[in-house]
Amino acid sequence: MTIHQISIFLENKYGTLNEILSLLADADIRIIAATVADTAEFGIMRMIVSDPQKACTILKENNVSAYLSDVMAIVTDASADSLANVLKEFTKAGLNIEYMYCFSVKEKSILVVRTGNRESAREVVRRKNFSYISENDLINL
Repeated sequence: MTIHQISIFLENKYGTLNEILSLLADADIRIIAATVADTAEFGIMRMIVSDPQKACTILKENNVSAYLSDVMAIVTDASADSLANVLKEFTKAGLNIEYMYCFSVKEKSILVVRTGNRESAREVVRRKNFSYISENDLINL
């Protein structure tokens, strides 16, 4: 039910993102989903990639601050209503969403979510019978 995501701390400097993407490209790492949030001094890039362990190792070997974390990947219809229904159930359960992002594949959306309480989030997914995608299936999209 959980997948590995890489979080990378980026210095807010011209060319930094390109350097990181070039390292991954040279290692034949495929990016499945990515998001970047920034402030005046730094940014955080979060990515789902084809080989998270290898990508994290390569980044660290090149002095890039990167780490793996577990997130959930919930499959919904590609509509705001479907996304809202998932989040409504998390809210009812008192779960805080630390962050989320999504991407679409054909008529489906994959909602990537990190909550403050993963076990409670897993219980909501099980109880509500939400669809989710495994890391292997996600990598093979």
